[in-house]
Amino acid sequence: MAIRKIARMGHPVLRGIARPVPDPTAPAVRALVADMIETMIDANGAGLAAPQVYEPWRIVIFQAPAERAGEAVDEAEIFDHTAPLTVLINPEIEILSGETEKGWEGCLSVPGLRGLVPRSLDIRYRGVTPDGETIERRARGFHARVVQHECDHLDGILYPQRMDDLGELIFESEARAMLAAQMEAQETERDDADGR
Repeated sequence: MAIRKIARMGHPVLRGIARPVPDPTAPAVRALVADMIETMIDANGAGLAAPQVYEPWRIVIFQAPAERAGEAVDEAEIFDHTAPLTVLINPEIEILSGETEKGWEGCLSVPGLRGLVPRSLDIRYRGVTPDGETIERRARGFHARVVQHECDHLDGILYPQRMDDLGELIFESEARAMLAAQMEAQETERDDADGR
């Protein structure tokens, strides 16, 4: 296993269409997946696509931890909103609802920036694991967002290309400051409502 260099916006590997993997169980695929996992964890990412590590194959990895589920309100919904570390080879996405929502996204290939990106809220995806097993899951919320983001990489699309308004593309430091101000305002509103 090795930590790979991550391609940055502007590199041709990020603009191309990734090739289908002919044998998902091949040892070379397992080695690439192991490197991708190590690279994603090292970079503190939620997902990674093979083209981001200069490999033009249709492979993505991602995770959607419970703390990112946000809008999931009950036990039944939490499974659609979360996902363990998942490897998808030759993934396919089916949009289940025309409903979209804007949400903040970042990308290891677009470091230091965040953007408000509209994404479908409800999808189904399928793909193959390195063990040759088929995975098929429904995803909503952040889970759906991260899958769509990573699969976009396989078609040469970076998240700024999905944005409606490039005025909503900001530096990460500004996004953190904006979020802190919003949280402080919400806390003040709660205190005022509680009569403090």
